[in-house]
Amino acid sequence: MKKEFFDALPKNAFALTNLDDKNGSYMLQNTRATKKTYALKTVADFKAKILEKQLSGTLITVGGVEVWTKLIGVFNIYNLTAIIATAELLGLEKLEVLTIVSQLESVSGRFEYVVSKNGVTAIVDYAHTPDALKNVLETINDIRTGNEKVITVVGCGGDRDKSKRPKMANIAAQLSNQVVFTSDNPRTENPQTILEEMEAGVSPENYRKTLTVLDRRQAIKTACRFSNTGDIILIAGKGHENYQEINGIRTHFDDLEEVKNCFNQLNNL
Repeated sequence: MKKEFFDALPKNAFALTNLDDKNGSYMLQNTRATKKTYALKTVADFKAKILEKQLSGTLITVGGVEVWTKLIGVFNIYNLTAIIATAELLGLEKLEVLTIVSQLESVSGRFEYVVSKNGVTAIVDYAHTPDALKNVLETINDIRTGNEKVITVVGCGGDRDKSKRPKMANIAAQLSNQVVFTSDNPRTENPQTILEEMEAGVSPENYRKTLTVLDRRQAIKTACRFSNTGDIILIAGKGHENYQEINGIRTHFDDLEEVKNCFNQLNNL
């Protein structure tokens, strides 16, 4: 949101900003509205604290009241705190708001996960930019105990920004124990060329962690075979999409379906 929006608010409005953000106070400098703040790290009008992090959700306190949310990741907790603060400032009853917050579900393809019978967790996420991939992997690494492996399956779309390909590969290799580079939606580009451009971004010390499997279905199967009890597989880039586009033709492909099939097959071996 631009500062001009805050500056234009009337006196009878309120302006809410994240005080942990370096620009938070700046946004409120010239507003005539009632100034309100929220934060996780700083003293604020609406203060939240993360008590417990799990792959299934997050336990937080807001204003001294504990609430469990199915959403995970610090960015989500900031967003929830802003929602709770806004609802209260609009006059809604606090406990009612917290009850609704505890019932919120993540959207399809955003940190959607399934656990195999032998305790491997697979996460499907739409992350298809360097920042998004970094946020998801940092969230996973923040939750993990440290003993389990993080195995990432990731590709980059064709006919799109080529500059992000080496960046995403580098991020995946830095923040994972094992990476499988594969096709996303190559569209009209040569998928092998896309993968070579990704590989070019991996630093020499991380190259040994990486493997390239052109076929996305086989890449997911490879990640499953690499995994052991407790490990976490991230399948990034397509999320909720239920197709793969190659040379202008879309065929059915669903990352969550594929990893479930892999888990079922491995359980039957």
